[in-house]
Amino acid sequence: MVVNNKVDSLSYDVEAPPQGAAATAPPPAPAPARHHAPAPPAVREGAAVLELHKVSLPERRSTARALRQRLAEVFFPDDPLHQFKNQSSARRLVLALQYFFPIFQWGSAYSPRLLRSDLVAGLTIASLAIPQGISYAKLANLPPIIGLYSSFVPPLIYSLLGSSRDLAVGPVSIASLVMGSMLREAVSPDEEPILYLQLAFTSTFFAGVFQASLGFLRLGFIVDFLSKATLTGFMGGAAIIVSLQQLKGLLGIVHFTSHMGFVDVMRSVFKRHDEWEWQTITMGTAFLAILLLTRQISARNPKLFWISAGAPLTSVIISTILSFIWKSHSISVIGILPRGVNPPSANMLTFSGSYVALTIKTGIMTGILSLTEGIAVGRTFASINNYQVDGNKEMMAIGIMNMAGSCASCYVTTGSFSRSAVNYSAGCKTAVSNIVMAAAVLVTLLFLMPLFHYTPNVILSAIIITAVVGLIDVRGAAKLWKVDKLDFLACMAAFLGVLLVSVQMGLAIAVGISLFKILLQVTRPNMVVKGIIPGTQSYRSVVQYREAVRVPSFLIVGVESAIYFSNSMYLVERVMRFLRDEDERALKSNQSSIRCVVLDMSAVAAIDTSGLDALSELKKVLEKRNIELVLANPVGSVAERMFNSAVGELFGSDRLFFSVAEAVAAGAGKAQP
Repeated sequence: MVVNNKVDSLSYDVEAPPQGAAATAPPPAPAPARHHAPAPPAVREGAAVLELHKVSLPERRSTARALRQRLAEVFFPDDPLHQFKNQSSARRLVLALQYFFPIFQWGSAYSPRLLRSDLVAGLTIASLAIPQGISYAKLANLPPIIGLYSSFVPPLIYSLLGSSRDLAVGPVSIASLVMGSMLREAVSPDEEPILYLQLAFTSTFFAGVFQASLGFLRLGFIVDFLSKATLTGFMGGAAIIVSLQQLKGLLGIVHFTSHMGFVDVMRSVFKRHDEWEWQTITMGTAFLAILLLTRQISARNPKLFWISAGAPLTSVIISTILSFIWKSHSISVIGILPRGVNPPSANMLTFSGSYVALTIKTGIMTGILSLTEGIAVGRTFASINNYQVDGNKEMMAIGIMNMAGSCASCYVTTGSFSRSAVNYSAGCKTAVSNIVMAAAVLVTLLFLMPLFHYTPNVILSAIIITAVVGLIDVRGAAKLWKVDKLDFLACMAAFLGVLLVSVQMGLAIAVGISLFKILLQVTRPNMVVKGIIPGTQSYRSVVQYREAVRVPSFLIVGVESAIYFSNSMYLVERVMRFLRDEDERALKSNQSSIRCVVLDMSAVAAIDTSGLDALSELKKVLEKRNIELVLANPVGSVAERMFNSAVGELFGSDRLFFSVAEAVAAGAGKAQP
């Protein structure tokens, strides 16, 4: 038990600072005493009484109970089992089905009115998903039909397992680009198409395993290591690379570089200028301008969302008709696409041989990117519509969707921002819109595939450019520069890494910078010198609050981070530097030197053994200089660890205080020369 500290008398010698010196002030006016029985010790100044409180320890817990509670906080912060408490067995079974299959939760209240809205939304996103699916498969160096397969099976699975009402599932540009670039470095899709397809399906399977494992083990916080700043830079760089890659289709170039770097792509474009086809350039430029124009129209007037949503399919139909009429050999076309539903591909998954490491690496990278995009999109629209999306359930749903998809001739899919935005704007109410979209794709696979025979490749390039141009967030980068220069540097490093080196290197830089920033914040926590706000008992940073004034003979330091092995020595060094600066300031202003250092521990959420040793070391160093070290307001877990170690005995009950105000009041008499 911590004994209350008592000071019998208290007086202050406040020196008037010279002109230009930092302002100082005596401790605050004491607060009125609160009455308890028995009355605790107090500090008296005149007629006013400042009651001193003891620092209490939290309730004692066994090691097993403490570990169980800590693990629950880390892995189950949402307490998913709470809904099962005090329920009958039958009710628990129903709740379990609704938890793992959200369709049972909203399906029971489904009505024809909701179906009408979902039907319109599903058909609308199908008009966008069909041309985008074909285009993104091309971006991943896969046959166009794989893109349509990936727009059929995964949406059906997600509608059963997903918790988002607005997420529209299908292939996405960035994951397609990363998969295509990583696999193409090892295997040529033109020379070994079957092997390349096997690696794509296997990578998709590993992506699903990785995603589902994160959700099942409730490790979704790992995805958060990709900060928004680095993602902004990575997405912007990848969007430019994707757009530059489409110059092959827009210009009609046959022999094009397989590299993704900006310099390599531009060199290939100008080196192959003799392959440019004016018919292709004319058609591509015209349709690209139309698609960008429709995008701007819908952006300025959201009610006209259907214009940009229907523009890609309309462009495909018109360009296919023109290509069929012209039948020009200078305009390359998709060619024959097989009719029918997804063929099984489980026999094409390969888990042995020299390419296993490549498929695992590709699966993890595409899995992280697709998971990050899918969850971010789902949460965005959930916040707009005021409902909750369970991140771990989403990871499991997307992971299972990709594992099943890899066995049904599909590659990596997730929630697409462009399709989800159209889905939301079209008035979707539930995940049935994904089922409607899948049904439309099924009709296309069964009956409409011959119509795509004369679809020009140039229109696919135009659709891809239109889709990815929205990923270049210039305003977001400008905000980063305004708010946080370090975040802006991280953004630009990821952007330039993708643009000048490779997509994989850009992703590695993005992750590396995110981790570095975390390490920087952990190893160099923010520490501030505090002063009192006149007329209050609140102590605040003298830098943030200019009205805050220092207390003579006291150095009050606020530690705004947990104290771990990685920053414990920094804490000691920073306090000694503060002490040196304050002594120099006091000397210049003819004030008394520092006699007491108060560490405000209210923002220290945790401490380890290295941190405790650092406090002991700091106390010994200060004692050699006849300076007392006291601690104020340690939180429960910190106080518990202190009193379970030798540090509690070293500081004793007379050096631990309930607040900074009480620490200053109790130490003022000792601080006098």
